[in-house]
Order: sequence, then C-alpha cells, then structure tokens
Amino acid sequence: MGVTIGFIGATTEELDRAEREPSWADEYIFELYSGDDFPTRPYGGPDKAWAGLQFLLDGTEVDLDFLMDGSPILEDGTLFGWSAEQIESVARQLRATPWERLAAHYDPERMTKEDVYPNTWRFDAEGELKWLEHAYEGLVAFFSEAAEGGYGAFMSFSF
Repeated sequence: MGVTIGFIGATTEELDRAEREPSWADEYIFELYSGDDFPTRPYGGPDKAWAGLQFLLDGTEVDLDFLMDGSPILEDGTLFGWSAEQIESVARQLRATPWERLAAHYDPERMTKEDVYPNTWRFDAEGELKWLEHAYEGLVAFFSEAAEGGYGAFMSFSF
C-alpha cells in the first residue's frame, strides 16, 4: 500500500467537532469516503507523491509542509484538520506557482541520495517527473475547488 496523503473537504462545523471528538472524526472520514456525500465534496491529494512534491515545493516560495501544516486530530498522526483559511492560503499560492517552477528543482540523483519517498527516482527519471506533475495538478485542483467552496479539509496520512 505505501505511505499516502489524501484530502477531503470539510466544513468548519465538522472540523470543530473533530477537534472535540477525535474518535468521531476517524469514523466520519470513513463514512465520507464510502457514503453518498463523497462525490459532492472536493477530494484528492498527492497520494504516494507527497514527499517528492514536498522536495520540489521546498525549493519554491510556496508555504506548504504536508507533515507540519494542519492541526492534529488523532494522536497517532494519521488525521489532520485544515481550516478554510489555510486551504484558501495554500490554494492562492499553488495557483500562482506554475509546474515549471517546481520542475526546475527536480533532481533524481539528489532525491535518491536523500531517500525521498518512494525513492523510485533513478529507475525512470522522466516518468517520475510526469507522475509528480500529474500529482501537482491534482493537488492544485483540490485546493482550488475546496477554497472556492469555502471548505476546510481533513488530511489523512496513511502508513
């Protein structure tokens, strides 16, 4: 399965309740992904590309850190809440940052040496770059759609 990150839109009320009742949030996330409301909310994320994207984002002015941003909901570090304000701020930054700016920091040799997950960079450097581009496009789409809808988000970190 691997280490993945995913986002799904959340209302302010849901985020507030999740903060008060973490066990409710854990069950509710499952319901969101399997329930009828799932298709009506923005969802997506970098999946396994999160660390590669983080490597590229670190070379830009985009203030996004997958593992440090958001508010922890579950003590095991697998669920975080992102406020609507955080989503809007990141959406603005991502929309202002074209893929080419990130791609300029792509260094498969260094990423391999630094063991950037999933550490497949040396096997198909061009294919992995295209994979990261696709993941970035999905990330921009999620944050833009969530911001336009006034959503915050739940971020799941699965390992």
